[in-house]
Amino acid sequence: MLIALLGGGFLWSQSRTSKVKQPTQTHRVQRQDASSTPVKQKKTKPWIKLKQPLKLPILMYHSISSGNQLRVPKKQFASEMAYLKQHHYRTLTTTEAIRALTTNSIPQKKVVWITLDDAYKDNLTNGLPALQKYKLHATINAITGFTYKHNHLSLAEMKRMKATGRVDFASHTVQHLNLDELSAAQQKKELVNSKKWLDQKLDQQTDMLCYPAGRANATTHRLAKQSGYKIALTTQEGFATMKQGRYNLSRLRITPGMTTATFADLIAVTNH
Repeated sequence: MLIALLGGGFLWSQSRTSKVKQPTQTHRVQRQDASSTPVKQKKTKPWIKLKQPLKLPILMYHSISSGNQLRVPKKQFASEMAYLKQHHYRTLTTTEAIRALTTNSIPQKKVVWITLDDAYKDNLTNGLPALQKYKLHATINAITGFTYKHNHLSLAEMKRMKATGRVDFASHTVQHLNLDELSAAQQKKELVNSKKWLDQKLDQQTDMLCYPAGRANATTHRLAKQSGYKIALTTQEGFATMKQGRYNLSRLRITPGMTTATFADLIAVTNH
């Protein structure tokens, strides 16, 4: 009897321990299954392959201020950005613009590429707020040797703008010299050093060159390709087409005082 009681006591304490619930393998598997459920990715629409050669409106801005024919006032710039947003334009990045031109396709029917030459400081203070407000994108063509000048973007400011996702940067050479007046060696130095600076300082692959004042010659075109640029922009007026050649693309100059109606007519193009 005593042995039975002692044995029972022993058995009783053991049974108390056995009543503690432990997580089952099934529960663990269920938690793993729940955590491994794939997140649905937003489907990107396929680009539209065009039947006719693409005509791309590339807008050319400089300073977003007032004073001369190269300066578009802040209010006008904001109005034009609002127009693009309201009329459902897709503003391309440099990478997208190159893809569009070289594959003859576009992500949607209405596209435009916004470019700003020289990298003025007011691109940050007066231009970026409108781009952010309307969720648009622009490319700034930077003069890499001017980043120390008070009215041009510093490297820190360029990095800050790039980090917003609303701006990318391309080359406008080192010293903004007329390339067609330089020797081949001088031209190469301007093109190569500018690209190297942007690649290293902004941690990117710089694929686009914008000629200072639109000045270039056959040697410039050859050197642009050799230096690793995929396309180059001029100041020639008109829509950009591949018929012009990769290194001789036209743009649409946006002038101060332009009405919204004129702006709308200027960029209107039908791509089929």
